[in-house]
Amino acid sequence: MNDYGQDVWNLAFVLTRRHELADDITQDVFLNVYQNITRFRGHSSMKTWLLSITRNRSINVLRAAFMRKVTLMDIVAPKTPVPSAEHTAMEHALSEEIWAAVLKLPLKLREVLVLHAKYELSTKEISELLELPEGTVKSRLSRARSKMNTEWKEAKHIEGT
Repeated sequence: MNDYGQDVWNLAFVLTRRHELADDITQDVFLNVYQNITRFRGHSSMKTWLLSITRNRSINVLRAAFMRKVTLMDIVAPKTPVPSAEHTAMEHALSEEIWAAVLKLPLKLREVLVLHAKYELSTKEISELLELPEGTVKSRLSRARSKMNTEWKEAKHIEGT
């Protein structure tokens, strides 16, 4: 948990967009891993295995009937110490804008973008984790980047007018 707990929680949050669900999923993942550690075959890294379990658990939660209702979400901004209050405010605002744009992406695009950008997984690792052809991962990653660029340009255009 010390090594990968935050990564598991972050992925669960990005996929579900709910703090309380990310907490529950993280707890479930580590309880599941504790009870089934003998099933880890070493075909992937421990991190990839944990993220795979997290993704599967998150998807199962999202498929549940009560999750189909519209919910409100809070925006998460990473907490990192910075030298000045102005710098902190600017970073926080930028982080909120980026996460808001990421969270608007469809799940299929959001998950590949986060796995690649945040967790630095290769397209091959992502394809194994999601059980998709590597070409599909590359395509989704490209579409996610394109949508992010479009969203960013539109936001900056509106801001500039």
